[in-house]
Amino acid sequence: MFTDITFAVVGGDLRQAHLAGLLAADGLSVLTVGFEREVPISSDVLHVKSAAEAVSRALCVILPLPFSVDGANVNAPFSRAPIPLRTIWDAAGNGTLVTGGMLRPDVFQAAETRGFTAVDYYAREEMAVRNTVPTVEGALQIAFEELPFTLHGARCLVLGFGRVGRTLCRALRGLGADVTGCARSYDDLAWVQTLDCAPLRLEKLAGSAGTFDVVFNTIPALILTDDILARLKKGSLVIDLASKPGGVDFNAAKRLGVKTVWALSLPGKVAPQTAGQIIKDTVLHILEEEGLS
Repeated sequence: MFTDITFAVVGGDLRQAHLAGLLAADGLSVLTVGFEREVPISSDVLHVKSAAEAVSRALCVILPLPFSVDGANVNAPFSRAPIPLRTIWDAAGNGTLVTGGMLRPDVFQAAETRGFTAVDYYAREEMAVRNTVPTVEGALQIAFEELPFTLHGARCLVLGFGRVGRTLCRALRGLGADVTGCARSYDDLAWVQTLDCAPLRLEKLAGSAGTFDVVFNTIPALILTDDILARLKKGSLVIDLASKPGGVDFNAAKRLGVKTVWALSLPGKVAPQTAGQIIKDTVLHILEEEGLS
């Protein structure tokens, strides 16, 4: 399967570098661009000089996660020169599949105008669920490094019970931590209890905040305010796993002396090969669904 498809991996961090190598290891044709700086990447991929060449020769274009930081260029930290998004859109032919993470509405508008297909792999449930594993392992690694005591027996609070929150509660219980799951929904709190964790309604957080040794936040909204931070136990650790804008008043945390770590994009930092494998599998599933396998 997929042996008649040429892939173009354009820009990205170590996740994309591993992704390119993993595709090539399956015997697939892979072009890369945007990796001119020193970065470990498989010798089985073909490096081309321009994004226009890579995209024009490919049926499947894989952009990074996030696909862009500034909205004008591909997110390409290993590239020696900017890669304008317009170059990608102009080179993508009719029938080309362009995938990327956190695609914006203007990408889909460009796809409609130029005739290529755009799919956001980061919006797929399968990727979101699998990404929770490296995210949680990264969070635990931070806790191990920052704490002077073990997580076994520690009182841990997990704010939010979405995908990451569920996986995190399960992992912490496996380590023998005393875990409380905090959420607004009674449905979520029922699931908290099925994991042998204590339920706490978010509205009652203030009254219990001072009882925890470690607080993990997964809610991308301001939850740990000045007032809540001031109530935390002295010497406690806050690890914010939420995407921007995060869930912590970082200025207040600094002023109050609360040790806080904002841990963004953990899969790409702690397990780039696994993260690359997850993207690869997701993109191949997209190709199957698009009838391009």
